[in-house]
Amino acid sequence: MIAFVFPGQGSQYVGMGKELYDEFTSAKEAFDEASEVLGFDLAALCFEGEQDELSLTYNAQPALLTTSIAALRVLQEESALRPDYVAGHSLGEYSALVANGSMTLRDAVRVVRKRGEFMQESVPVGIGAMAAVLGQSIEQVEEICRQVSNNSHIASPANLNAPGQVVISGNKEAVEKASEIAKTNGAKRVLPLNVSAPFHCALMEPAALKLAEVLSGIEFGGMSVPVVSNCTATVTDDPSLLRALLIEQVTSPVRWHESVEALYALGVRDYLEIGPKNVLSGLIKRTLSDVTVNNFEKTAQLESIRND
Repeated sequence: MIAFVFPGQGSQYVGMGKELYDEFTSAKEAFDEASEVLGFDLAALCFEGEQDELSLTYNAQPALLTTSIAALRVLQEESALRPDYVAGHSLGEYSALVANGSMTLRDAVRVVRKRGEFMQESVPVGIGAMAAVLGQSIEQVEEICRQVSNNSHIASPANLNAPGQVVISGNKEAVEKASEIAKTNGAKRVLPLNVSAPFHCALMEPAALKLAEVLSGIEFGGMSVPVVSNCTATVTDDPSLLRALLIEQVTSPVRWHESVEALYALGVRDYLEIGPKNVLSGLIKRTLSDVTVNNFEKTAQLESIRND
């Protein structure tokens, strides 16, 4: 069995999607559709914009979603490969929901643009921070976060990416204090992340409330295949649950390696990352040893995918 997985924020780069856009009408149509919804030329931003502008949360989210779906459409018309399950890392879950038919690209683009705006607005720049802790268990990181958190400042696990790789998020002071303790406690490395807001923690509650209003107007359709929700690491094929899961996702940790393990438990042994870069491919390889992992974002990769 195979799972299609979709990347989240951080995988964006200037030039992503251009090769497919230039060569395949289906990819160009995905960008045109998104541009119409957004009211500006998304292709120009992705192909010719500045990295700093592309990386702004409210730009990066629709840009990554659209690039991933452009790649998916090319893959679907150029190969017979179809998923048994879909999943995505944070924002990538929206790509997964477009892939299984429960959201339209137009709805997803509109929602993630707002999602990005709400997340950015929730915490003023400089107040929050995120850091990757390498070489500590989730239990160790949770304990450190408990030590540094109080009524006015919090730090909490935000991304459970792979065994020994946990990202923490929260108020800048608390994240810095947690980082120091982690280093003292034997973490291999602690890397501050260059992000515009502290994602996937309680500070995102205002964004979650605003997102709930936007999602209340979205109609979710039936799923062609089930999705693994990254805030619960459980499988669902029930569209009625999606709205609540997408709201919960904003303030909850991304349980990525647990999601990968859930897919493995269902019998998935092949994973195809669809979209920019190959961040998820690396995380899956760190989590599971006896699986096949590929990624698709460029034309040259089509031939090997067709032959697998």
